[in-house]
Amino acid sequence: MRLNLTLRHAKLLLLTACLQFSLSALALTADQNQPINIEADTADIDDKAGTTIYRGNVIVTQGSIRLTGGTVTIYSPGRTLEKVTAEGNPARFQQRPDNKNEDMRAQSRTMEYLIDTEKLILLGDAHLWQGEDKISGNRIDYDIKADIGKATKGAGSGERVKVIIQPRDKSGAPAVPAPAITPDTKPVQP
Repeated sequence: MRLNLTLRHAKLLLLTACLQFSLSALALTADQNQPINIEADTADIDDKAGTTIYRGNVIVTQGSIRLTGGTVTIYSPGRTLEKVTAEGNPARFQQRPDNKNEDMRAQSRTMEYLIDTEKLILLGDAHLWQGEDKISGNRIDYDIKADIGKATKGAGSGERVKVIIQPRDKSGAPAVPAPAITPDTKPVQP
């Protein structure tokens, strides 16, 4: 029994190391050297399938990155991290980009982060915002590296994509200071 527990811990540490390597592309340059911390009520590891499923108030942090959800699944077939998904009511993501004064934040019912392409996909009641600039829709595809996003409405729904862009002063700063937003703050629905 002790050997089995030790083996599980070794596998968990290996998967965590894979996660650390790939999440570094998301973060501030300084975040790349920070440890990844994962908290959850349970962790189920399937080494053959290459998945680890964390359940129960899951919190993943690395430097300025914070990902939360009810369930977070890490896909690493062949010990190569490919994708991280988070599900919640809502699942939340935040990060402080280089050369920015405010965090980029996102929330949706389901999130997928595709490692190789550095894309964040928000599905179901999706919101992405930085300061007071916001975009919402049923689905948002966000290319983190290129800082490009695409939002779509739900198929067959009356919901439309909504965008709010605040005016800027001549220096490029928001003309109206943004209020502080905590990780639990929901975006204001226009």
